[in-house]
Amino acid sequence: MTLSDTRSPLLRISSLTKRFGGFTALHDVSVDIRPGERFGLIGPNGSGKTTLINCISGAFRTEPGTVLFRDEDIALLQPHVRTRRGIARSFQIPRPFRSMTVAENLMVALDFAAHEHVSAAQRRDSMMSILDQMGLGPKANVSATQLSQVELRKMELARAMATHPKLLISDEAMAGLSSSEVDEVLDLLLSLASRDITIIMIEHIMQAVMRFSERVMCLDAGRIIAIGSPSEVMADQRVQEAYLGT
Repeated sequence: MTLSDTRSPLLRISSLTKRFGGFTALHDVSVDIRPGERFGLIGPNGSGKTTLINCISGAFRTEPGTVLFRDEDIALLQPHVRTRRGIARSFQIPRPFRSMTVAENLMVALDFAAHEHVSAAQRRDSMMSILDQMGLGPKANVSATQLSQVELRKMELARAMATHPKLLISDEAMAGLSSSEVDEVLDLLLSLASRDITIIMIEHIMQAVMRFSERVMCLDAGRIIAIGSPSEVMADQRVQEAYLGT
């Protein structure tokens, strides 16, 4: 048994349901995610993946159900409070401040997350350290508008990391990238996971999911239809029918 198996779940979702009028987007979803776990979330379009991560990050309220993060009920906390508790999210479509440089974009996130006793010099050192980790150090003073697609995805991850998360939700960070660029982003996520950051990866590129994840959960029509190792989930007939169309 590993150390992560003996600790309380970092994130515990219990009987989570989310309705929009008469439409049920999530139905009785329950899952525990361990500290340091690499967790893949898959499912066809409309399966409830985005709704689930919106409930975790605070964009949506849960109704009913509970969301515990580090043993704290966060269901009523605002998104910015959850971020300061240690939940960060990167978005599929990068939203940089276009009038700012890469460094300035990252400083906004660092200033948001910084404690009062952290000096401006310390924040700048932290900013350069994160950019170097993402391979963006040489681009620090470049306008965000001049970045390539893969560089924009890296900057999204950098801004998420600037909040010093315990849980990082990566929302299709590899969508639309070439195979070599997918490998670049995947290597970054694996590197972050090696630092004991728990990562939920939402992704349609199955090779990336298989390589990254310790466990995978598949949603379909708002319900969990499979959860287990990548090989177990991909061998499940319900997953093949729902996700792969076979």
